[in-house]
Amino acid sequence: MSRRCELTGKGVLTGHRVSHSNIKTNRRYLPNLNVVTLDSETLQRRFRFRIAASALRTVDHRGGLDAFLLKAKDDELSPKALMVKKELLKAVAT
Repeated sequence: MSRRCELTGKGVLTGHRVSHSNIKTNRRYLPNLNVVTLDSETLQRRFRFRIAASALRTVDHRGGLDAFLLKAKDDELSPKALMVKKELLKAVAT
């Protein structure tokens, strides 16, 4: 399982840990990932995603999972989230 947010695509960053004597060693900045169950009002189903805490705030701000997915870019979404978005678009069209 990769350390990548399924909704925003946020992943691991790299940088340096700098000591007091200015010695630089490599380190990784990990995203704050949480396993969350989100409700889709249109599909009347629940979906389980591994998303960053910042993405969870964005989902709440946009008004739920449905609104977030409709506005999200396809290249940022995971394959699982992309399938949910396609289902959602099909349900909205009918």
